[in-house]
Amino acid sequence: MTAGGFEGIMAQAQRLQAKIAEVQARLREIFVEGQAGGGLVKVKMNGRHDVTRVMIELGAAGSGDVELLEDLIVAAIADARVKADEMVREEMARAAQEVGIPPAIAEQMMGGGF
Repeated sequence: MTAGGFEGIMAQAQRLQAKIAEVQARLREIFVEGQAGGGLVKVKMNGRHDVTRVMIELGAAGSGDVELLEDLIVAAIADARVKADEMVREEMARAAQEVGIPPAIAEQMMGGGF
């Protein structure tokens, strides 16, 4: 590999790091919604996995089954987390593409996962 080729790769990696920092900042402002129990419990989560809101339909605890309601909340959070993780992968792949690095290579550069 020539010195110029190495410098080009390093410059590309630096551009990717800057783009990733932009994406990470933006992830605070991008939200997904997870739900469970057919929508009885909904959770709003940002791309950094911060739960910002929990919405519970009045009928969700109608039978007084607190354990069921707790399970629905956990399931809604898990659903939101899956959606947030997918959103993060898409955002990071887009960032890699914008700086000219194939997403698979960028994923390896970032430790095997976005």
